[in-house]
Amino acid sequence: MKFVLFLAILLLLLIMWVRLDLKLGRHKYMKKVTDKTYPLHQGELTLFTNGHEFFNDYFQYIRNAETHIHVLFFIIKNDEISSEFFSLLKQKAREGVEVRLQVDWLGGFKVSKQIVRSLRENGISFSYSNTPKFPFFFYTLNRRNHRKITIIDGKVGYLGGFNVGREYLGRDPKMGFWRDYHLKIIGEGVVDLQKQFNKDWYSATKEKLKDEPKKIKLNDDSIVLHRIVPSDGAFLKESFITMIKQAKREIYIGTPYFIPGKEIVNELLAAAKRGVNINILVPMKADHPFVKEAAYPFFKPLLVAGCHIFRFYNGFYHAKVVAIDDDICDIGTANFDKRSFFINHEINCFIYDQKFNEQVKTTIKKDIQLAEPLTIDYFTKRSLLDQGKESFSTLINGFL
Repeated sequence: MKFVLFLAILLLLLIMWVRLDLKLGRHKYMKKVTDKTYPLHQGELTLFTNGHEFFNDYFQYIRNAETHIHVLFFIIKNDEISSEFFSLLKQKAREGVEVRLQVDWLGGFKVSKQIVRSLRENGISFSYSNTPKFPFFFYTLNRRNHRKITIIDGKVGYLGGFNVGREYLGRDPKMGFWRDYHLKIIGEGVVDLQKQFNKDWYSATKEKLKDEPKKIKLNDDSIVLHRIVPSDGAFLKESFITMIKQAKREIYIGTPYFIPGKEIVNELLAAAKRGVNINILVPMKADHPFVKEAAYPFFKPLLVAGCHIFRFYNGFYHAKVVAIDDDICDIGTANFDKRSFFINHEINCFIYDQKFNEQVKTTIKKDIQLAEPLTIDYFTKRSLLDQGKESFSTLINGFL
């Protein structure tokens, strides 16, 4: 009995410590966070939605690099596509190209010491981002760098949902086909991607890098107005709320994790009330425990209000996209959830071009054709086990 009591007290103290760590860690961190506003830029944008097309293009630009390759990913696996990626980087480093590779400390746990040693021996500068630190260990462990950025020669940049692993090519039999949205940017916006990479690199290594902007001649008929929007666990929610308030006709939201919180749901409900057609696309499958159930409390009021929710069944849907009328579209790394709004480091691209945004909406509509609508009846027919999972996921949805 005494032993059980001791364990109970120990568990209680641990919970209190974790809660205090998270609260004080965020309080201290938020004092340093500022809203980064990069200017509007012109550039050529290409949208990739298929892993094979993305990696073919991505690897080709790496092969053609002449001066530098700067890469930041949230996840890099230890598999065949990762090996090809590492081999390419090592080859370019041996050719004299400056290669810097950064991966999130938690997302890169499969990048072994042997791999890191091999990268460095071949001339690659390697670092982990967001390494947990004391005194707020649990807060820093929870705060991940979820950005995916690549800059090649200061002229070409990539950002979006793809990481480096076999599942992103649809080679994981459990997840099947993988749908994602990723951008290639040629032009002025690459400068801001470079600035953000440099900040993340300095945060991890204390080494200052030069921005070295490149002047690039663009084709007049392919210029797209856009803005790079980084966020560090703050201000992104407000940006999305502003976009939702601007909607007059339609809103499309694509996300693997829909856990937005009451404030954004209320804005969506207000938009639906003024006649805006709202369409939300999420995956049928879940790649993490409880994320699917955590979305249900937010789905129900939206369905009652006449919003349309679709579940993608043709594999796994990992795209992060928001499209508002013909005016603005967002593609980036941020999910439509509390973790991206309040914890993770993200980077998005807001696009202000009717032609490009029509292309994005057409792509979303095609994905919706490979999805089934979610209905109110579904909620009434769920088992007690599913309802229990929903209740539990609600308690922890800020960490999912």
